[in-house]
Amino acid sequence: MSDTKTAVVTGSSSGIGLGIANGLAAAGMNIVMNGIEAPEAVEEARKGLETQHGIKAVYSRANMMTPEGANELISTAVEAFGRVDVLVNNAGIQFVSPVEDFPDDKWQAIINLNLSAAFYTTKAVIAGMKERGWGRIINIASAHGLVASPYKSAYVAAKHGIIGLTKTVALESAEHGVTVNAICPGYVWTPLVEKQIPDTAKARGLTEEQVKRDVLLAAQPTKKFATVEEMAGLAVFLCSDSANSITGTALPVDGGWVAQ
Repeated sequence: MSDTKTAVVTGSSSGIGLGIANGLAAAGMNIVMNGIEAPEAVEEARKGLETQHGIKAVYSRANMMTPEGANELISTAVEAFGRVDVLVNNAGIQFVSPVEDFPDDKWQAIINLNLSAAFYTTKAVIAGMKERGWGRIINIASAHGLVASPYKSAYVAAKHGIIGLTKTVALESAEHGVTVNAICPGYVWTPLVEKQIPDTAKARGLTEEQVKRDVLLAAQPTKKFATVEEMAGLAVFLCSDSANSITGTALPVDGGWVAQ
């Protein structure tokens, strides 16, 4: 079996997930991608990982909303590379509504993808990691895993839950060379965020700069977006030997948001 490590990154066809996949590929890991972007965009990203970093990358469109889909993704990784050394649970969705109007199906979808999927993928990889005496599980939580905002009941509940899951699995695997940590981003500059700005500016009668500073970044003291490269850099560090004793943590990358 090759000594090259294999990383599974959910929701990695764009945004933070793709940034983390690039970072781990640059560190020499084979990558298993997952996401719902258009097939052409996914294939371009997959080829980019291989040609830029000289690793192998495969893609699974497994539906992370279901336990069957989560297990299918891990099975794809094991079939392709023999094992999973690094698991990054990144896939997520958002919906905003007062709790009394929050649609039941939106609640269930957010809990399924943002929390339950991470449980099922973790369940599928943890025994192998323990047996081999090495593993890294990185859950992409949110500043909303540590503090709340109105109208985001499902998202905040799921992200608080993912931090609880992180701590529990860290304790269960602490003596087996496996670390489990959560990264808690604030607002990160991604295509998804960028696309929201013109519509928000128009709706509120603000300039795009005002939207960035006074709406999106209102809670971030730095008044700067975090970057996908920063998320990737932290993920790569958590996979290094320098992070052997870091486990069970929730690490904010939020420009000081939760310090307030």
